[in-house]
Amino acid sequence: MVLIERSEKFGLAASIEYSRKGIISRQIVRNNVGNVTLFSFDEGQSLSEHTASFDEIIQVLEGEADVIINGKENILTAGEAIIMPANIPHALKAVKKFKMILISIKE
Repeated sequence: MVLIERSEKFGLAASIEYSRKGIISRQIVRNNVGNVTLFSFDEGQSLSEHTASFDEIIQVLEGEADVIINGKENILTAGEAIIMPANIPHALKAVKKFKMILISIKE
């Protein structure tokens, strides 16, 4: 399944829409060593605390997010990124509606 046309330019933020009072995810790359997923969060929406067995990198494309890693809050705005280490609890909350790219590296 082609999620984004290969070898064609595209805008990351323009490739995902917002959903009123919701969260949308759109996987754009998936293979056995990792995934790249776009997310959009309406203001106030969140993902509850969880862990992943591999490192994950978030970059905020627009808006503002609170990324909580091991209980520590990190406010990120457009252009800022953070690495969420493997096996450490993390959660996300939309301070303002925001879009992000999530890069998951499994190996």
